[in-house]
Parts: sequence; structure tokens; C-alpha cells
Amino acid sequence: MSVQKKTSPKRITTQVLQDMKVNGEKISMLTAYDFTMGGIIDKAGIEVILVGDSASNVMAGHETTLPITLDQMIYHASSVIRAVERALVVVDLPFGSYQGNSRAALDAAIRIMKESGGHAVKLEGGAEISESITRILSAGIPVMGHLGLTPQSIYKFGTYVVRAKEEQEAKQLMKDAKMLEELGCFAIVLEKIPAKLAKKVAQSVKIPVIGIGAGSGVDGQVLVLHDMLGLSKEFSPRFLRRYNNFYDQMIDSVSHYIKDVKAEDFPSEKEQY
Repeated sequence: MSVQKKTSPKRITTQVLQDMKVNGEKISMLTAYDFTMGGIIDKAGIEVILVGDSASNVMAGHETTLPITLDQMIYHASSVIRAVERALVVVDLPFGSYQGNSRAALDAAIRIMKESGGHAVKLEGGAEISESITRILSAGIPVMGHLGLTPQSIYKFGTYVVRAKEEQEAKQLMKDAKMLEELGCFAIVLEKIPAKLAKKVAQSVKIPVIGIGAGSGVDGQVLVLHDMLGLSKEFSPRFLRRYNNFYDQMIDSVSHYIKDVKAEDFPSEKEQY
């Protein structure tokens, strides 16, 4: 009896992610905000690219994710989409574009899909944004949920510490996760919550659960690309694994270039016309 060879899908869709969960295959997800980085991680084989509102921090230098606008998110998403051939591209709805106004939420989601070409949107929150999620889903736009530490609510929490450590908040998170599944979200991001709780959530819902600082018992992992590559040094949470040290490498490269220019070593005879 011949064994059928497993083939890699040409395009990652929400159904592919669902099949991965069913088959026990972990999902890999990273952020990207521009054409070059988007193309590189897509070619490397990443399943999901998140055009995150973390662009507010890593691309624009803001202290929080709150200042980034819908127009700016569309700009970053458009840049990434032009480079991507395989990955599913999820775009964050920025702060202020969906909280408390489901009509505005739908308008924002439609703009992202039409103007950037993104494949899905992500919203932070549970029961309090259920109306916005329902309205977006009614338009046929895939929605990824986000629970636990929700950076857009930083001034409400007042800190970036681990969420849902207390029983009441843990119960509410579990309730919200099941609600997101029932509403029709295709996946949920869990950020910075206890690993045992995250595993329990992943086992309790049928849709994929992606963790960041949520342990290994979930269906996949997401990190901010700039943190993972070591392009920044200031951010060092426990959950971050740096796979390179591009910060120091780039400092060395630029310093070497400056030295060569000063010494009139660059350009050489072979590097001019």
C-alpha cells in the first residue's frame, strides 16, 4: 500500500489553518510591515503574516500602539500584500476604528480589504466588541480575535503584566474565547496569559489558538519580526526568543562602510564606471 505524500498548499487560507489544528500541525505566524520583510518571511514558508498595529512602536517609534491610524495600517498592509504569494495576511484594526461603533468597524474593515488586499482583520477584545465582530463577519470578512493582554487597552490595564492570573479574569477569558468561536472568528490570539489557561482554551475551542507569551499548549505561535531577529534590544520579555542579532550586525556593517568611505577605500576601481 503506497503512502500518499503530503503536499504543501499553494495558498494558506482560513480552512488550511483549521485543517492544521485538526491534524495537530503547529501554525507559525510573524509580523511584517513592509514589502521587503513581507516577501522574505513569505518565501521562508511562514503560514500567517500579521500586519500588526505594533508598527506604531517598531516602525514609527511611538510608546504604544494607540497612535497608528487606519490610513497608516492600510499603507503597511498594502506594502506587505504586494510581496506575498502564499501566506495568509491578517491586518489589525487600529484603536478607535471599531470600539463602540459597529458601523464604523465595518467601514474600517471594508477599507482594509478593498484598499490593501488583506485577507482578514484582527480585533482586540471579547464581549464588549461582539457587535462589531458580528457586523464585520456579516460582510464576509474573516475575523481573528485577540484576548488576554490587549495592547490597545494599555491605559485601562496600566501595565503589560501577565493577564488572567486570577480566577475571575480567567473565567471571563474562557467565556470570551468560546463566544468568539460561536460568533464565527476563524482563530484567536492569546497574549501573555498563563500557559495552563492557554492550553485549556485551545482544547476547549475548535478554531486555532495562536499564542504569544502563552506557552506551548496552543495551536501556533506569533512574534514581532523585529524582536525575533534581534533588530531591537530594549524589549526583552520572557517569551521572546531572539533568532539573530541583527542590531549589532547592522551597527558593524554601517561602521565598516563609514570607515571605508573615510579611508577612500570605497568605491574601488571595480566599483565605478
